[in-house]
Formats: sequence, structure tokens, C-alpha cells
Amino acid sequence: MSTQRRRGLQGAGPAKRATVDKYPARQFPIQHEIQKLEGELNAFNDRIAELEDEGHRGHAMNVLKANAIDLAQRIDELRSVLVEPTTRGRPA
Repeated sequence: MSTQRRRGLQGAGPAKRATVDKYPARQFPIQHEIQKLEGELNAFNDRIAELEDEGHRGHAMNVLKANAIDLAQRIDELRSVLVEPTTRGRPA
């Protein structure tokens, strides 16, 4: 099961992953921060998958998973800042 999950998390491999340098930090600070956090999240997910494959369970795994969830929430919060509400159907 963890092998399937690992493939899902990694996608098609490093060639398909976003790089931190895709958006210059000065021009696109939010996008740059999102990409940095995504890199950290990928590292957490890779480490969690490695430990699961080795059969580790316990407090350390729970901490790693909680940190991964926290990073995912921070990414979602930053993405919500980028979303512009549409004005369709609203009175002007």
C-alpha cells in the first residue's frame, strides 16, 4: 500500500515537479513561497513513505504526518490569497 501511495505522491518523478526557481521571488513572492513549501512537503512525504516501508510506527511518524498536514494547510492558505473572486452574476 505504501508503494502505491509513494508513486502517487511523487507523480512522474523529478522532471514533473515544480522547482523553487520557477518564479523569481522578487516578482512573485507568494508563488515562490508556495513552491518552497511544496518542496518541503515533498521531502516530508518522501521520508514518511520511507519510514512506512521500513515498518516504523509511533510518535515520530505522527509528528512527521502532523508537520506534513501543517505544510499542506499553509500552502492552501497562500493559494487562497492568489484566488480572485469573479464578478459574474453580482450587481455592479
